[in-house]
Amino acid sequence: MALFSIENSERKIYMTNQRNLIIALILGIVAIGASFAVAASGMATEATAWSLLPPIVAITLALITKEVFPSLFTGIFVGAILASGGSFPTTMDHVINDGLINAVSGTAGIFIFLVLLGMLVALINRSGGTKAFGEWAAQHITSRRGAQIAAFFLGILIFIDDYFNCLTVGSVMRPVTDRFKISHAKLAYIIDATAAPICMIAPISSWAAAVSGYAEGTGMSGITMFVRAIPYNFYSLLTLIFVIVLIWRRDDYGPMLRYEEAALQGDDISALEQELQTVETADHASLFDLVVPIIFLIITSVIALVYVGGYFDPASDFTGDFIGAFGNTDATVALPWGATITLLFTIAYLIIRRVLSFNTAMNCLTEGFNSMVAAIMILTMATALKSISNDLLGSAEFVGGMMGNVAGSLQLFLPVVIFIVAALLAFATGTSWGTFGILIPIVTSMFTVDNHLFFIGLSACLAGAVCGDHCSPISDTTIMSSAGAQCNHVVHVSTQLPYALTVAAISSVCYIIAGLIQDPYIPLIAGVVMVIVVLSFVGRHNKHPELRNQL
Repeated sequence: MALFSIENSERKIYMTNQRNLIIALILGIVAIGASFAVAASGMATEATAWSLLPPIVAITLALITKEVFPSLFTGIFVGAILASGGSFPTTMDHVINDGLINAVSGTAGIFIFLVLLGMLVALINRSGGTKAFGEWAAQHITSRRGAQIAAFFLGILIFIDDYFNCLTVGSVMRPVTDRFKISHAKLAYIIDATAAPICMIAPISSWAAAVSGYAEGTGMSGITMFVRAIPYNFYSLLTLIFVIVLIWRRDDYGPMLRYEEAALQGDDISALEQELQTVETADHASLFDLVVPIIFLIITSVIALVYVGGYFDPASDFTGDFIGAFGNTDATVALPWGATITLLFTIAYLIIRRVLSFNTAMNCLTEGFNSMVAAIMILTMATALKSISNDLLGSAEFVGGMMGNVAGSLQLFLPVVIFIVAALLAFATGTSWGTFGILIPIVTSMFTVDNHLFFIGLSACLAGAVCGDHCSPISDTTIMSSAGAQCNHVVHVSTQLPYALTVAAISSVCYIIAGLIQDPYIPLIAGVVMVIVVLSFVGRHNKHPELRNQL
């Protein structure tokens, strides 16, 4: 009887997948056909509603099929058609040159960092450092709750850069969370929730540096502007609160609950298949084989960030100015700089300790590269989609123009309008930083610096960008959170979305209150209360109360 039930369930899943593939195929053909018709008709597509079609197609197909590669490529192809005027050669030129090649060249620094970190993780895993950490953690971390809180606080500590955060926290904490049967989907959410949000409220981070660059004309330094906006960054602050309350109360809901239930039963269906393979490790491995490379990576990354920013350059305007150099740095150059030195140091360190032989260390480099291929492919195609949607079709300008049109009549409600528009723009384009570039100049032109709405509106823009970044399957931080946790990317997006939307709804209420009373603390307190109430309500209506006690 049980065998029949399993076969029947598998048959239903197969039929559902087949139906979804047919629906996706029809939608893809309709989208491509409609794009050719619009392009051939000569209808304007730049900076119009048509510019949002490519990301909408990609996101819709990804959610239906659970296959990210064909979905992203269909979105790229639709965007290229719309920008081509109906010419097939021009369409292919856009796909190859303006899309894929431009994506690879524009994000080469991120790719190099991903590869180097993958190699570093492979070395640490093969040396037994990760296993030793897991054994140490087993003695000091005694519960699922404790493992999740440890992952959360490690994410808080690594506030320098979200890329660094995603991959480092994942590689360090994955063995611990696996030991306590925590799904990779839950780990990916914790990583993502402590990547961009913590970077967005940390004055010394690559995100603070990016925002600081838009302070020109405000009469204050970039860091001052950034710090004064932090108390109003409700989405980032409430996301951190949400994660803590969620872990402590064990109130998982939505798709995440299903994946957590499967993980508890020993079948983590959110994990990538390669993660199920066992790795041979050295017999005399030590906890220091993990700790020393990670600490070395943090130190060299900080030095590299300020070096690239001009801290050590006598000809630079930021010589000896740590904050200024951090604000002037380029993380896509600095992080590969630090990771390269760390990789060379780690190889030498492990060989000298006789934990690894030279040949084994070289094999780890290949393994590390292979482990990042999927993330690099997704990032390449997502970046190509962003380039076509933004640069060729002007989707960011279209959304920014819509926001500017509503500025006059919604003065006190502008913070929540800005938050929602920024979230939609970041979701559609998959880039927080691109959202900053479009919306911050618009926001800063709406208000004078002595107006409280200046900082509320600025924070709403930053918070909305982080929110959209969290929800978007084509966001680079979302992709790298999946890679760090070794979680199926579409699963990560679908399980994180209900949590992100819950915090977004609460944050929207907070921005309405902030716009009316122009004070950061009362809305924030109200937001914390709403987080607790919502999770308490979900917990009481949980259909699996016995499962909640195990989470």
